[in-house]
Amino acid sequence: MATGILSKEVAIYAVPLVTLLLGILIGYLAQRSGYCSIGGFRDYVLFRHTRLLSGYVTLIVASFFGYLLFWFVTPAAMEHFFWALTSNPLMPVPGAPAGLSPAAYLILAAIPGFLIGLICVLLGGCPIRQTVMASEGSYKAAFFFIGMCVGSVIFATFVSGWVVVLMRAFGLGV
Repeated sequence: MATGILSKEVAIYAVPLVTLLLGILIGYLAQRSGYCSIGGFRDYVLFRHTRLLSGYVTLIVASFFGYLLFWFVTPAAMEHFFWALTSNPLMPVPGAPAGLSPAAYLILAAIPGFLIGLICVLLGGCPIRQTVMASEGSYKAAFFFIGMCVGSVIFATFVSGWVVVLMRAFGLGV
């Protein structure tokens, strides 16, 4: 594999630093623009407004090219970037913590994604928007953010092990 522009030792520190700086930039832009992915879909379906939805599409495209740029700069740190394009979709994902197949990870993303979408519609905004609103002083958004963090810890501590066992029982693991 090519070594890229940065060595793996430098990339271990450079990639998180650049990620942090990009996160600060994206947070600033989300705050200034009123970005909300759920609101973008809502505005498009109800009013055919595409301003917020174009921000969502831009975020996806920029994320892909940013990840591609990181891979180009330091391929040793992201050695499995093109794995999904060159392998069997039912084989375990290399380097993944649970050793499940991509189909299992899609199931694990789709079901909670649907539930998060439902909660966000009822709440009136996506997690990014709620985080921005919490930083602006909204108590409702701050409680949502705290609940999201506590829920993540509970899931990682107690529930994720059961989910992995369940996925392996259905033959979606190693």
